Amino acid sequence: MLSFLPHWLRGTLAFLLVVTNTFLWLPFLLICALLKVAIPIGFVRKLMTELLIGIANIWVSFNSFVLSLMQNINWAITGNENLKRDDWYFVSCNHQSWTDIPILQKAMYGKVPMLKFFLKQELIWVPVMGVCWWALDFPFMKRYSPAYLKKHPEMRGKDLETTRKACEKFKTTPVAVLNFLEGTRLTPAKHAKQQSPYKNLLAPKYGGAAFVLSSMGEQMHTMLDITIYYPDGVPNFWDLLCGKVKNIVVDVKAISIPSTLRGKDYTQDRAFKIEFQQWVQGIWQSKDTLIEALKVSHNKLPDAAAAPIVDQTS
Repeated sequence: MLSFLPHWLRGTLAFLLVVTNTFLWLPFLLICALLKVAIPIGFVRKLMTELLIGIANIWVSFNSFVLSLMQNINWAITGNENLKRDDWYFVSCNHQSWTDIPILQKAMYGKVPMLKFFLKQELIWVPVMGVCWWALDFPFMKRYSPAYLKKHPEMRGKDLETTRKACEKFKTTPVAVLNFLEGTRLTPAKHAKQQSPYKNLLAPKYGGAAFVLSSMGEQMHTMLDITIYYPDGVPNFWDLLCGKVKNIVVDVKAISIPSTLRGKDYTQDRAFKIEFQQWVQGIWQSKDTLIEALKVSHNKLPDAAAAPIVDQTS
């Protein structure tokens, strides 16, 4: 509706609206979170959790409205029908930009329970948002380098223990647990350094995903394999706020999680470990093939996904 405004003005207005929306709901988040911690009674904690999720959903809804208000995006979203808000889902998506998160929230809002994802421990210090993530029970994980683990072998497996503890909190209320299996955002440099066997993806990391399914096998029977493709090049978050993103493709595939891959011990059961990795590799190969097909259908060159956004109107 306001797409006639200059890009810089749209970006500034969108940023101010999102920030205002965040500060508006922050006190309510903190009150509910503190009550949840202070009153160790089951039904009280459940009630506070539901209130926190309700507040977060209002926040996401308004932010999505801001995106619609400031720009005119051509959305091509498929496969998000017939999902349930009262079920548990394991959600995986390719990761190219911080823009992926608001895109996922927009595409899945009202279709599935609130998306919760694992965060690096350092992000808890992000002003305002770190507190919000803590209040909403987003799990924070501390990742250790191979060199550090070599010197401190006692820390090996601590990140997976964090996964297990986080999943315990997710068992009582429906949730969609988001895991970027690549572990980081795709860049040409990371792709080359890793020597990834996939054209458009980094190789997946298996441990965190396997531990989610190990811990929540009773509740979680479906994986949502989501592929995001930006036909005009991968944008950054400011590009999105400014309305420079014209086309977005979101493909959602609901995949039944085999019973043999739920409730098993990834670190001790070698047969399960091999089966799980092969299952994920098959999904990843299909995703890579889909992205190649999307490039062809949108008449983009093979390296278009790594191209920067170029404003042709200013």
